[in-house]
This record gives sequence, C-alpha cells and structure tokens, in this order.
Amino acid sequence: MKIGIIGTGAIGGTIAKKLITAGHNVKVHNTNKSEKLKLRADELGATPSTADAIAKDVDVVILSVPTLAIPNLSKLLFAGVSEDVIVVDTSNYYPFRDEEIKELQDGKVESVWVAEQLGRPVIKAFNNLLAHSLEYGGKPENLEGRIAMAISGDDEKAKVLISGLINDAGFDIVDAGDLTESWRHQPGTPAYCTELTVAELKQALADGVKENAPVLRDKAIVELSAMSSYPSHPDVVKFNRALFEKNPKTK
Repeated sequence: MKIGIIGTGAIGGTIAKKLITAGHNVKVHNTNKSEKLKLRADELGATPSTADAIAKDVDVVILSVPTLAIPNLSKLLFAGVSEDVIVVDTSNYYPFRDEEIKELQDGKVESVWVAEQLGRPVIKAFNNLLAHSLEYGGKPENLEGRIAMAISGDDEKAKVLISGLINDAGFDIVDAGDLTESWRHQPGTPAYCTELTVAELKQALADGVKENAPVLRDKAIVELSAMSSYPSHPDVVKFNRALFEKNPKTK
C-alpha cells in the first residue's frame, strides 16, 4: 500500500518504520528544509516528499502533527486528490502545547474538528498509545496479551483498511464507533495510553466520561510535570491507569 505521512516525530516516525517493515511504500514530509527532511526520511527508510505532493498518488495520508498545526497545513494538500484517499488523524489536543482552541475547549470532539479544518472525512487511529508503546509494544498476531488500539470513523471500509495497518504495526484493534465517539480514546479517558488488551480496551472505552476527560487530561500533565524526574515508561502507564478507578488494569 502507498502511504504518505505528515510529521516524522515520535509517533509519525515510528508508524513509518513499522509500516515500511511490513512492506508498505511510505513517503514522509515534515517542516524541515529539504536536506534535513531527506536525512530523516533516510533514517526511516522512507521517501521524502513536499507538502503539496505528500497526498498525491497514495492510498492513505496519516497526519501526525500537533493539533495546533492542523489549520496551517498546505492549502493545496488535497487539491486534485481522490476522495478515495483515506485520511488518518493521530493527533491529541493538549492546551498547554496547542494553545486554547475555543471549539475544543467547548467540548467539540477533536477529530470532528480536524475533519472540519481539512474539509475531508478522517479516521481516528494511532492516538491512544504512548510513543514507547507504539515502538516497542507490538506483537505478532494472535499472541496472548497483545496490546489493542482504538479506531473511530464513519467509513466502515476505511476502518477495515486502517485496521489492517494497525495489525501490521503489531496491535489488535477495537472499533470505538463513528467519529463522534472518538472522544472515548482522547486524553483523559481510561482508554488513553493505558496498554490494554481487546477485552480490556472495550471496557475502558465504555467506561469513559466525556465531561471528565479534559479535567483528567490536565491533571495528568500537572502531576507528571511536577515530579522531580520524569517517570519511566512503565511508571507512566501505571500512573495513567491509576487515574481511573474503573480501569480494567486497576481492578
């Protein structure tokens, strides 16, 4: 499959490496000048691309940039691009980093807002695992204890295709519903960055409380930032699980 990835940081870069290893043809773009972009693409085993060409001649475009950057993407990004090209949003909104976006502060679901900014439908995926989990937590299919990833969207065929990519990356898949339900795997929910199996993730998605999510998201950032040294990956996962009394891993 031909895939274009915008953003080559901890998430976008890891997705690129995983999908290239699985045999997909991946091109990448970031905000660096061409020489630095080429170096990063070479590190990943991908092909560098320009902002206006990244969505051309691909089957899937994966957005892996901060939420604040979404409205500033090239206005020509999808010019002449077929409606059949699937767009995947991996972003997570954090006001301390992305500034306060009024519609999101007022409760609009993050990926619904992203779709409106792009003028294209999106699938929400690759957003509810830490970068370390994404890079090192994958397992071959059917192994016991395989971590699951949530996916949301309105196009069932597109979700099936993206679920295949998630499986290629080493993770099981749980369909969380249509795009309006993608809040269930946004920051501040039991499904977010807690490394759950399929059965556990289904329960965590059901246990989420939309109104509580922003409060818990911000609480987590404040408490993690106040620590004398940043905790290890296992400790971050444990911290995230402990935010939720009903999280399956805390029972």
